[in-house]
Amino acid sequence: MIEELSRREKFNLIFLIMIISGIAGFIYEEIFYLIDLGYLVKRGSSYGPWIPIYAFGGLFIFLLTYRYKEKPLLVFLISTVVTGTLEYLTGMFFYEVLNTRLWDYNTEILNFGNINGYICLRSVLLFGISGLFLIYFIIPKLIRLIKSNRFKLNLTCPVLIVVFFIDIFLHMLLN
Repeated sequence: MIEELSRREKFNLIFLIMIISGIAGFIYEEIFYLIDLGYLVKRGSSYGPWIPIYAFGGLFIFLLTYRYKEKPLLVFLISTVVTGTLEYLTGMFFYEVLNTRLWDYNTEILNFGNINGYICLRSVLLFGISGLFLIYFIIPKLIRLIKSNRFKLNLTCPVLIVVFFIDIFLHMLLN
C-alpha cells in the first residue's frame, strides 16, 4: 500500500503519523492523570494538544515495524522495546543534562516494573499495543485518506508539521 504513494504522499503520511501519535499521547495522558490525580492537568512540553515524545515514538514505530506488518508479535515487541528505550533515554537526558524531570513513574499508580521513574511496565506495554493499533488500523486509514485527498493534504500536512516544530522550538526557547 505504501509503495503506491508518491514521495510527497509518503512525507504526508509521516507528518500525519507524528501529529496523530502526539495528539493520541496527549489524550491518553490527560485521561490517565485525571484518573490518577482526580483532576485535569495540562500534560506535555508544548503549547499545542500534542506531546512530542509520542509523535517521535509513533514515527519510530512506523519506520522500524511497518516492514514486519505480517508478523504482529514482532511489531508488538519492536514497538515495546523502541518506545521504552526512547522514553528511558529521553527522561534520563532531560533530567541529567537539562535538570528537568518531565515525568516520574515513582509517584504514579500502576507503576509496576518502574526503572528510575523513567519507564514502567504499564507504559511500555501500552506503547506496544499502540504500535499494533498504529500499524494495523491507523496507517491503512491514513493511506486511504491520502489517496483520496491528495491536493488538500499536500497543503495541510506541511503546515501542520511546521506548526508542530515551531511549538516545540518556542516552548524550549521560552521555558
